[in-house]
Amino acid sequence: MEILSEHFKSEHFLSKVDARVKLIVTLALLAMVLSYKGTMFPLLIAAVSIMLCMKMQIPVKVLAFRLAQPLFLALVILLLKIFFSGKDAMFVFSLPTSHFPLLTLTGYRDGLMEGLLISARILGGVSLLAAVGFATPFIEFMGALSWLSVPKPFIEIMMFAYRYLFVFLEDATTIYSAQKNRLGYTGIKKGLNSFGVLTGSLVLRGLEQSQKTADAMEQRGYTGDMPLLKGKPLSTLELAGALLIVIFGGAAWMI
Repeated sequence: MEILSEHFKSEHFLSKVDARVKLIVTLALLAMVLSYKGTMFPLLIAAVSIMLCMKMQIPVKVLAFRLAQPLFLALVILLLKIFFSGKDAMFVFSLPTSHFPLLTLTGYRDGLMEGLLISARILGGVSLLAAVGFATPFIEFMGALSWLSVPKPFIEIMMFAYRYLFVFLEDATTIYSAQKNRLGYTGIKKGLNSFGVLTGSLVLRGLEQSQKTADAMEQRGYTGDMPLLKGKPLSTLELAGALLIVIFGGAAWMI
């Protein structure tokens, strides 16, 4: 629960910046990261984003948790590209036996470059989104998306998902603690069975809760209009600062 909490990001130097301005800058930089043909610009954005998170005093444990899964996916993609994509062989690795090679893997130089490019984009994009996520409360972020005319059903789903994320996380913690107390994770087989039961229970609770939520909202006259924060007029100073950041980012992108 502490890892997903927002208490640690209540006060910092970006907390007073309008969420719409932060979202505009993030979208512009994200487009540059995804369209850049090399690795330097995405890595630069990743470094700056991580530095911003440190400046906002985000706990290292929380930051590592947010970046762990994307980094794992980037590593998997990098390995797949090195060994299964490309034509320019860089090295050959094999485990010989008495009759024939048991395993032969060929590393490709062009596959390595493609993998580094994709991994850098993943790291840059995820770090940028993590920084803006830490700098913006969820409700303000949803208000900014609404201001950008994002479809209302998408915002509605995100609002409900965020609301019940913590409920299901607490249920999962309770179930896991009960299974652990009953030695449900003492072996690989028992652990997999216990994890399957935990996952199935959460899926069933999610389906049940979705029906209850839909009935409750319908009985209260919900018509699909989700009330969100109404943003004040954009500050000229903040817009000027955002424009400068985008210009500097564009200059770095063109190098």
